[in-house]
Amino acid sequence: MGNDTGPEWETLILGIDHVGIAVPDLDTGRNLFEGVLGLRQHHAETNETQGVSESMIAFPDQGAEIQLLAPLGPDTPIGKFLNTRGPGIQQLALRVSDVELVAAQIRAQGIRMLYDTARVGTAGSLVNFAHPADCGGVLIEFVQHG
Repeated sequence: MGNDTGPEWETLILGIDHVGIAVPDLDTGRNLFEGVLGLRQHHAETNETQGVSESMIAFPDQGAEIQLLAPLGPDTPIGKFLNTRGPGIQQLALRVSDVELVAAQIRAQGIRMLYDTARVGTAGSLVNFAHPADCGGVLIEFVQHG
């Protein structure tokens, strides 16, 4: 993806932020990841704009997290995902230093972004997504924390 005119990807993409997993309800998802596997929730919220309830879980002192995503209704993005694909991995999220600059660089490579500008995501972060049809079927989220 890199080119000689833009910033180095190593300074823009800081690492894996989380893996998003669509679940029918948070209690079921949390039972597996917390009750069976021993991860712990450290943040939960409802995002009415995106139509989702979410729980961020991880092992203590680990970098990457798991984001459990439960739909607020059947016509939300996660509701539609569950209806067509069932529960499972919905996205790979990369932590970035500047989500708008990353989006511009991605677009310059001919890859579509889902939003014209970043939107507010979990815990006030800024997010945008690369279109899965342009990324081998993978929905890639870019997350800039405050």
